[in-house]
Parts: sequence; structure tokens; C-alpha cells
Amino acid sequence: MIVAFSVSPLGSGESVAPAVARAVKVVRDSGLPHETTSMFTSVEGEWDEVMDVVKRAVAAAGEGSSRVSLTLKADIREGVTDGLRSKVEDLERELDALE
Repeated sequence: MIVAFSVSPLGSGESVAPAVARAVKVVRDSGLPHETTSMFTSVEGEWDEVMDVVKRAVAAAGEGSSRVSLTLKADIREGVTDGLRSKVEDLERELDALE
């Protein structure tokens, strides 16, 4: 499965960069394939391991806050691995075919 998620503490001021950095560190330390963009972090793996990482990332982002917002989107597809890379490669091939 691939999960794209965004997590942010509420009521912590204008910048959430320190909290987001704590969450991204959890993802990076997990050893699972991942990618971080300006709006979401995606992580790929088996259901239990991915959801454990998301849970720990939410806890890390929420340190010092009594409320956390989580947005999550999941692509659950049996038998697919390396989807973070292969889905983008498929898209690029399609775009090349349009030229």
C-alpha cells in the first residue's frame, strides 16, 4: 500500500515546520520507501507497518499540542511493490506518448 498523509498540530502558531520535521524524521527512520513533497509525505509498505509509521508520525508532530490534524489518502493494491517509483514512471511514459 501507499499512504500519502499530511499532519499538523493545531494552535501552534503560524509555522508548523518543526512539527512536520519531527513527523518526517519518523518516516525516514522507518526504512520504508518514502517521498516528501511540499504538501504530503508518501510512504509505501505493508498495511500494519505503514499505519504504525503514520501513528508514530502523528504523535511526533503533536508533541506539545493537544490537537492534531491528519489528512490521509491510501492506495491499497495487493501484489504491487515499488509503486512510489513505478506509478510515476508509467505517467512519464504516457506524457512522452502525448508529444
